[in-house]
Amino acid sequence: MLTDADIVVGRAQRGDRDAFRDLVELHARGLHRLAFRITGSDTDADDMVQETFLRAWKQLGKFDGRATFGTWLHRICSNCSLDLLRSRKRSREQAVVTVTETGSEDGMDRIASEGPSPERLAVSGQVGEMLSRAIDGLSDAERVAFVLRHYEGVGIGEIARTMGVQPGAAKHSVFRAVAKLRLALEGVAR
Repeated sequence: MLTDADIVVGRAQRGDRDAFRDLVELHARGLHRLAFRITGSDTDADDMVQETFLRAWKQLGKFDGRATFGTWLHRICSNCSLDLLRSRKRSREQAVVTVTETGSEDGMDRIASEGPSPERLAVSGQVGEMLSRAIDGLSDAERVAFVLRHYEGVGIGEIARTMGVQPGAAKHSVFRAVAKLRLALEGVAR
């Protein structure tokens, strides 16, 4: 039985730009969340969502309905985000970075505001940095599986379809990611 989403996808595949615009509106927020969790940057996430929809539009004829349209978009978005991270890693490896001794990366002093104590903010910032570094240390498959499972709440079957692997492999990627993150954050959560 065809769903409303299937009908809209079918219209989009036949070149209906309004139908594709409906699909963009339906999926953009979730893709942005996914891209942000993978890249760690709001700006990069915006770019990855745009890239995802550009690729989807160009490859719409290749969508065969074996997975849901959302799963197909998640896979494209995951791949775009990982490609960006890989290209940046290669660039960093080739570049020489000079760090100035200004006290902060941008040379600007931080201004204190009302809210949590400076100590709590410092600890929270350190834990956040540790988590980011730990997530950066995951393999591509582990990162995507972890983000989809623990940030997006996606089930193992859907993760497997998004990654193009068997459910056991997706489950194993999530397990390895969690084990690595626990090890990296050992002592912090005590």
